This record gives sequence, C-alpha cells and structure tokens, in this order.
Amino acid sequence: MALRQIQSAASILTHLPKAELHLHLEGCLTPALLLQLARRHGEILSPEEVSRRYQTRTFPEFLELFKWATSYLREPSDYAHLAAHTFRELQNQTCLYSEMTLSVGVMLLRKQDVEANFAALAESAEKQSVRVNWIFDAVRQFGPQKAMDVARLAVQMKSRGVMAFGLGGDEESLPASDFRKVFDYAASENLHRLAHAGETGGPQNICDAVEILGAERIGHGIAAIHDEKLMDLLIARQIPLEICPTSNLRTGALAKLLARNLESRQRAASPLGDRSLPAQPGLSPDIPPSEINDVLAPVAPHPTRENVYAAGSNQPRIEDHPLAKFVARGVPVTLASDDPAMFGTTLLAEYSLASNKMGLTPRQLVSLAEASFRHAFLPAAEKQSFLDNFRSSISQFNLH
Repeated sequence: MALRQIQSAASILTHLPKAELHLHLEGCLTPALLLQLARRHGEILSPEEVSRRYQTRTFPEFLELFKWATSYLREPSDYAHLAAHTFRELQNQTCLYSEMTLSVGVMLLRKQDVEANFAALAESAEKQSVRVNWIFDAVRQFGPQKAMDVARLAVQMKSRGVMAFGLGGDEESLPASDFRKVFDYAASENLHRLAHAGETGGPQNICDAVEILGAERIGHGIAAIHDEKLMDLLIARQIPLEICPTSNLRTGALAKLLARNLESRQRAASPLGDRSLPAQPGLSPDIPPSEINDVLAPVAPHPTRENVYAAGSNQPRIEDHPLAKFVARGVPVTLASDDPAMFGTTLLAEYSLASNKMGLTPRQLVSLAEASFRHAFLPAAEKQSFLDNFRSSISQFNLH
C-alpha cells in the first residue's frame, strides 16, 4: 500500500484491513463456480436457470437455493476449489483474516467424509496469504446428538485449525437447553463457542445462547435492539453480535424485526392492547431431520405481520437496519457477509452499505474493522500482532 494519505470514504473502505468472522464457506458458491462443479460431475446446467435460482427474495427461497447449490459439493476437491476461490476474493477485499464456518452437520447428513473434506480445505488454506481458522457448525433442528457428533469432529481436528464450535439452523426449532451438554463438552476441550440467535427469533434466544450455552459471539443477534438489559449485558461482557445486513434483508429477518417494532407501536397505541393484534403462527416450524430434502426444503411463509414488509409499501430498506443504533449504543458488533454469493454481496459491499446507506462515519467504519480483529478467536500474541499492524495501516487515513 502506498505511503500516502487516503482521504475519500471509498479509498478508506478499499484499503481498510478487515477480518471476516461470520462467513459460511458453502455460501461463497457463486453461479460460475456452481456451473464448473456441475460439469465436473457430468451435468450441464443452464446459466439462465442458475441465475434465476440465485434471485432469492425470501428465506424459503434461500433454503431451496442452499440445498440445491451445495448438492454439487460432493468431493474433497470440490471443497478445495471453492475455498481457493473464496480466499482470493477475501484477499482482493483487503481481508487479512477469516474464521470460516463449515457446515459439518450437513456433510454428515449427506454421509460425506468430513475428515477428507477438511484435509483438502486445510491444505488449500495453507497456500493462501489470508490467514484462516475454522468453525465447525451443527444444524440446530438435527438435534443435540448430531450436534455432539460435530463437536467431537471439531475436537479431533483442532490441530489443523478448527478453533470453534457453532450452532446454526432454525433457532426456534429446539431450546438452547437441549444443547447445554454439547457446549459444555466443547468448552472442556478448549473450543470457542458461537450460536446463531436473535436473527429470526427474539431477544430471549440471545440470552439463552449467552447464559445457557456460554456463547462467546452471537451470529446476527439483531433482536437485541428490543432489550435494553440484554444490550447492557453484551456491553458488560463484551460479547459481540456478528452483523450481516444484506443477509438480514434477503432472508426476511429484517422484515420480521421491523414487524415487531410495528406491533409494539400498535399495541402501545391501542386501547385494546394485545387483542388488537391476533396471534399468528411462526415462520419456522420444526422440520424433522430424517432426510436432506426435508430439513433443507423451503417452507411457505405464514401470513404473519412481517410478510407485510415483503409485499407492499412497507418493504424494509437497508437503511432500517439497527447496525447504526448498536454502534451508537456501544454494543460490540462486527460486520460480515454471511453467505455472500447467495445474497449478492461481499464484505467490502457491507462496509460500503454501512457508510452510504446507514450513515456510519469513517471513524466508525475503522472502529468496526478494528473490532473484527479484536473479537477474533486468536491467541493473544497473534491477535495483538494483527491489531498492531491494523493500527499502523490506518495511520495514512484522513479521519478528521
């Protein structure tokens, strides 16, 4: 990087060193890579069909895309090919470090050789300039025993860069208490712990992830904006929310959050209280984990209030995202891209949205980038090295 003062917001974002802490490898499968993988397996897909499938607008559509696209990840070489592409993309965005989530629960369901897949990924990572560690992710609705299988594999492969156990999937399918033993086991084996919570569910799911599971970071967690005491807890314990704005928009999570805001305002204004808003069914029914087509199949959305935002003049905008409110409140947050290829985004694009659409200042953007290193699950000495390099790099930015 040239030794010159960087002044424009665009230049700051481009040159700003970053870490990516909430990134699903499988969600980096671009249409072009998918076409290549299909050809490897003897299938010719139409580019038009692939493009159409990637134009998702709802969470059920995203689930269908994820199920279909990842079905072409069948061999260790497929995963290595995807990883090499992903590492190059991160490098192009000045991302120096990533803690990459791997959907091991889905691999096991598909009866793949997890150890062989991961060996190929680890070998690919060793050849890249981007520093990578791995999070082995279990699928919540598959149940605690399947989650324990994932945790044991994570422990088995710690020496090759697996540093955390995560719980993803449908946060409303099973209570956090069902997974206490799994998280206790992960902690006893010195694995870091994460959980998706407060994405489509409410603030209590975040509380449970922290208090019951001992989660050290929360995937998404946007529902925390509704609970002042919870935000105080996150600040006091420095438990960050991994914020993924475009993902929240594309899955309907932001619409659901805004629907809760609308419901609260209507309830407060109505003399009838709760009776003015009849109860509605939830969006995420429990799906039995018997077959991959069952657990990853899309479900039709119920006619809940959040669907109002997807259908008419109240459609949510990225400007409605609570990221700026979290930053102003002092809640620890990091900015991430989640499943970038499937949501049509990048880590750099998320920073650009935070600047151009959510009103964050250059100083706040730099603080977000620094937080991505500070909240990484790295040994103290290595984390400090990243932070020292980061602070040295930003000395050329004009932040006044």
